[in-house]
Amino acid sequence: MTTFKTLKSIATRSQDTLLQDAIGAAALIVMLVVGLHLPAFV
Repeated sequence: MTTFKTLKSIATRSQDTLLQDAIGAAALIVMLVVGLHLPAFV
């Protein structure tokens, strides 16, 4: 239960940048997937 409370407090404190962080994480995942599939196209 302590872990959940900690994550909840972190999410509450960083609410302003949470969307930007999620977009950045999604962009990193897309770049990883593209980078891993790139040799198949060459």
